[in-house]
Amino acid sequence: MPLPKWPPAISPSQLEELRLIATTYALSHGLLYLPPGQQQPPAPSSAIHAPFALFPSPFPRTLFTHAQDLQQIYNVLYARVASDTEFLDRVLSAETAVGRVDEFVGTLWKIWKEVRSEGLVQPLQLGIFRSDYLLHEDGDGMDIKQVEFNTISASFGGLSQAVDGLHRYLMASTGYYSCSPILKESNVPPNNTLAEIVSGLAQAHKAYLQSKLNSASNQGHPAQILFVTQPNERNVFDQRPLEYELLNTYNIRVIRRTFEELATQAHIQDSTRVLLVDTSTSPDPVEVSVVYFRAGYTPVDYPTSTHFDTRKTLERSAAIKCPSLALQLAGSKKVQAVLSRPGVVETFILSDRWAAISQDNPHSFTGEDVDGLRRSWMEMYGLEEEGAIEKARKDAQELVLKPQREGGGNNVYKGHIPEFLDGLSEKEREAWIAMALIKVPKGVENTLVRSGSEPVRANVVCELGIFGWALFGYESDPSTDGKKLKLEEGSGGYLLRTKGEDSDEGGVATGFSVLDSVILVD
Repeated sequence: MPLPKWPPAISPSQLEELRLIATTYALSHGLLYLPPGQQQPPAPSSAIHAPFALFPSPFPRTLFTHAQDLQQIYNVLYARVASDTEFLDRVLSAETAVGRVDEFVGTLWKIWKEVRSEGLVQPLQLGIFRSDYLLHEDGDGMDIKQVEFNTISASFGGLSQAVDGLHRYLMASTGYYSCSPILKESNVPPNNTLAEIVSGLAQAHKAYLQSKLNSASNQGHPAQILFVTQPNERNVFDQRPLEYELLNTYNIRVIRRTFEELATQAHIQDSTRVLLVDTSTSPDPVEVSVVYFRAGYTPVDYPTSTHFDTRKTLERSAAIKCPSLALQLAGSKKVQAVLSRPGVVETFILSDRWAAISQDNPHSFTGEDVDGLRRSWMEMYGLEEEGAIEKARKDAQELVLKPQREGGGNNVYKGHIPEFLDGLSEKEREAWIAMALIKVPKGVENTLVRSGSEPVRANVVCELGIFGWALFGYESDPSTDGKKLKLEEGSGGYLLRTKGEDSDEGGVATGFSVLDSVILVD
């Protein structure tokens, strides 16, 4: 069915009252950013509310459920991809087109290879994922299509839950002035993103404590989780709720450090490779159980070779990495394109090989599950493939070009593609993929509220992100004298980002989108 005309009509006075109630709620409940362009002191002295949509946005109930159902398959898929060293080397190594041309990817792969050559001491990896979708409408009806799969710094777990609370409050306190029968509690899906992400971190922490690698607990000093963050992080109010939930629910403490700080404060014990971080509050360094990267996904995070050295130090350690370099590389756009080729994803989902080595693993999938994955993908291909450059030029108005980058603002769209290709060398082109543009439904509007500006009513596009996690790794199996893949996973919670339909990019932190929540429609 088509989406309803949106948003419902309200009077100017109702709009102003709704904005007042909403912004006050946002400031009172941590739906916040640090202000842009201001040098904050060590203790922040001011904050603004994060940008948000005044109404929840309509989303088909069946497609929302379909996106949730896909997440378990994606959790298992990317755990297996990250566990397949031969596959990742074949696609991304420094000897491949991507590794040679994309210096950032090539450098990460080289660090991973060096750590592997030395010998991995931590068999477990943790992934906190977010699979992003847009609604796609064509002659066959409406469906969801995947934009990308995020394996590092999948953000807005805290703030997505906060904006869900905002819309629930507006519904309960004002009823949205009875402007639409759709705006009722039964059409609001639960959003437990915070609890779900934290449960993954807690499971990894528990696994570390139970391993022989742990030493701190034996000395009466509990290990802690390390959050690796960017300097002057504006999105701190999205990250801190994870820290609070870890302490309140699981009694797990968190320390936050930038790469610059870790360059001098992080150390590895020679014999055990236990990761220790110096603090100013204790004479003894803190042992780290899990390294959770909220930085490190972009070349900007590595301005010097020292930053890459620090990443290598963390990767060499006995702490569980979220993500490991293998899992970060698995989330590259090139891997996404290769998985879409005929027969490739089937080797990870349906192959007897994975069934044979899975340990205590109830994850058994069918051809129908693979069909569901493939139905969520648009056509993708690498620009190094035969005839790809000519095809990209001819179909430019229907394409987007993507590099191996996260964080928003990196893609090239439509009419800009031919000129962009002209400026790239033949080798540079090999680091990009082309993806068919998703045809989003037209005619949906919402009122967008940004701090310090008047509300703006605009035609919008909504991008849905579904969160999940996986804790996995090979363990020795004495019964077969081989290795088994251990895997625990979970999913729950979502992010909705809404942007003006004329904006190609989708990042909230980069200023393109606002935070939103879903109202389900049939």
